Amino acid sequence: MISQKMKYALKALLALADEQAGGGRALRIEEIARRSGAPKRFLEHILLEIRNAGIIASIRGRAGGYVMAQAPETVSLSELLRLIDGPMAPLPCLSRRSYARCEDCADEASCRIRKVFSEVFWSYLLLIESLTLADLMRADGSADRIFAA
Repeated sequence: MISQKMKYALKALLALADEQAGGGRALRIEEIARRSGAPKRFLEHILLEIRNAGIIASIRGRAGGYVMAQAPETVSLSELLRLIDGPMAPLPCLSRRSYARCEDCADEASCRIRKVFSEVFWSYLLLIESLTLADLMRADGSADRIFAA
């Protein structure tokens, strides 16, 4: 399950990407908050994380705001999930980047819990790692319907 923070991040990125796809301008944080439904104060922290990762850029000045720094086709949803929500693995022993041995596990090789969850997790990874922000932009319906579930 993705967090509310991740949903706000995706909605903010969709607002920025949609604006730029239409030849639009930089968006101020108030406009991004209005379009994404995210509280402005909370959105400030999210946008800072995304900007520090190089996905968006901020422009100073009167006509300033936020713009996409990367093309939507290059913004990986799996990398964004890791950036915002941290490790995606259902068990710490399945994480590629944050591996940790389960304290209560005597033998990973014979752990039936690890075996079943690894099969499910690797299937999920194959799918999520193939998706980009551009895929969300192409999804039928509005962003509100995409994230309503």
